[in-house]
Amino acid sequence: MWVVSDVKVPRWSRYVAIGDSFTEGLWDDPDGREAPQRGWADLLASHLSARRTAAGEPPLEYANLAIRGRLLRPILVDQVPAALDLGPDLVSLVGGGNDLLRPGADVDRMARNLEAGVVRLREAGADVLLGTGVDAADSPLVRATRSRVGIYNALIWSIARRHGAYVVDLWGMRSLRDWRMWAEDRIHLTTDGHARVAQGALVGLGLTPDDPAWDDPLTPLPPTPRMQQARQDAAWVREHVYPWATRRLRGRSSGDDRVPKRPELSPVE
Repeated sequence: MWVVSDVKVPRWSRYVAIGDSFTEGLWDDPDGREAPQRGWADLLASHLSARRTAAGEPPLEYANLAIRGRLLRPILVDQVPAALDLGPDLVSLVGGGNDLLRPGADVDRMARNLEAGVVRLREAGADVLLGTGVDAADSPLVRATRSRVGIYNALIWSIARRHGAYVVDLWGMRSLRDWRMWAEDRIHLTTDGHARVAQGALVGLGLTPDDPAWDDPLTPLPPTPRMQQARQDAAWVREHVYPWATRRLRGRSSGDDRVPKRPELSPVE
């Protein structure tokens, strides 16, 4: 890292983000749901680029190949080679969440495949930013995945140690335990949630966050009355869980026929 005015200036000049809906940016949608989503990776690229230009360096070049609904294997098979073709010096590789929602997920196999992808990126000379899974202890249904997510996280930290990768610790983020950080589907982040993850990514990369209070918990809200919570849970199952399960039964994905929103490297203004 170069240091200018006591602030570390990112050394990376070519950043490629790969993954699923989390990295595509659902639902950070300042231009509407039908427009390209923004998300934490776009925000991270903006933060890195701003620090570079403030120090007199050229803007960061950035591409985002993530597509919603992707399982880990397609991310590794399709997106890792596409990322390498762009010649990045930094790649964020966050995936596996869609696999872990499935009861039959083989966490050890996922970790072996992930490690092979990390090795491939590192051998090509790119730094790698991984991400843990989020702690779903407070989610009525998703918390059933908590034990396998915890094991996967431990394996991610071990992979990072072995290969000199960086990690954004989503499991450890206190702010993400607040439902105000999550969209109505309870799976994807709000704009505020993505902004906080972008700050966490800076920390994971060994940089100083822009906001010292980036992970401070929100002021607690009063408890939701039991009947109101039951109605909200029923609406969530009807509007989000049922369509997701129906797609699975039909072998469909929310990302079918979609293409990356930012397939080529271009400067971040």
